Amino acid sequence: MDIDKQQIIEALYKVKDPASGKDLIAARMVENLLTEGNNVNFNLVLPSLNSPHKSNLIFDCVATIKEVFPQADVNVHVVAKTPGSQESSSSVPHIKNIIAVASGKGGVGKSTVAVNLALGLKRLGAKVGLVDADLYGPSIPTMLGLQGQRPRIQEIHGQPKIIPLMAYDIPVMSIGFIIEPEQAVVLRGPRLGAIIKQFFNDVVWPDLDYLVVDLPPGTGDIQLTLVQTVPVTGAVMVTTPQEVAVVDAVKAMNMFLLPSVNVPILGVVENMSWFTPEDLPERKYYLFGEGGGKKLAQMAESVLLGQVPIVQGIREGGDAGKPVVLNPQSPVAQAFMTISENVARQLAMRNEFKEPTKIVNVAG
Repeated sequence: MDIDKQQIIEALYKVKDPASGKDLIAARMVENLLTEGNNVNFNLVLPSLNSPHKSNLIFDCVATIKEVFPQADVNVHVVAKTPGSQESSSSVPHIKNIIAVASGKGGVGKSTVAVNLALGLKRLGAKVGLVDADLYGPSIPTMLGLQGQRPRIQEIHGQPKIIPLMAYDIPVMSIGFIIEPEQAVVLRGPRLGAIIKQFFNDVVWPDLDYLVVDLPPGTGDIQLTLVQTVPVTGAVMVTTPQEVAVVDAVKAMNMFLLPSVNVPILGVVENMSWFTPEDLPERKYYLFGEGGGKKLAQMAESVLLGQVPIVQGIREGGDAGKPVVLNPQSPVAQAFMTISENVARQLAMRNEFKEPTKIVNVAG
């Protein structure tokens, strides 16, 4: 039986650091994990080579891995790094992963993907939150049945803070909770940026495994403010199969890949991939062409996370505030669950092989 690197990561989640109380993966104490044959090699990052917990942690790592792979030859290399070198510069360090859901143009179903991705990750057992950063067209309140509700303001340590609303057991924040539904949002760049910063710095977010951020289409002030405010773990690109959507999506994707931004692309979701009539479930009509999602994924040197067909139930669920992923009987719910599983897998790999994203300075 081959050594599965993902199973090694899952095993090391069970090993706790006595100093912080966190598991080794969450505490970013495991680096350079390599498997070859029966050999498992990784670095264990400690504040000092003389750490009093060193021997116990090595023993726990070896024992935990051998519970899963008894034949494994485990080599743990202790690496000393100064205290704080593993800490994130984020103003929300209790949020482990921030996922940007982006597109090049409007109308491709980006908000639908963001909502169903957040709820799909929740169904997988994770602690998830959702930010509606599409300030000009906030649709999350409608899609989660939160229209007309207002968040509470609570004073914490003398400062007013916003308590996010809850929908299906996930905390949610949107400008749609603050303005009237018919009110036009007319804001210049600096004010847009200030609102985005408030959504992270002035909202009382609980400890989260994932915070999904629904961005407006394109590249602009909101996208730039996001990467300047918090370290974005990775981006999910949404497109339809048609060429015009892919062309625009490439531009949005390339913003994340700028050397000054350096946010990894987790993968691509192709929405509206085909239409299947309810009375002809075996038929597929490719209304917007084929291959756009795969093409964009290849350009990003990433993966196609999944394809979502055009189904009336998706629209009905969004309008009714009951996203389709919550209906296990729906075939489309499985499509979104596959996407959620793939995003979780891509994030685990991204965190294993890449350094944590840093808050960036973007001129302009």
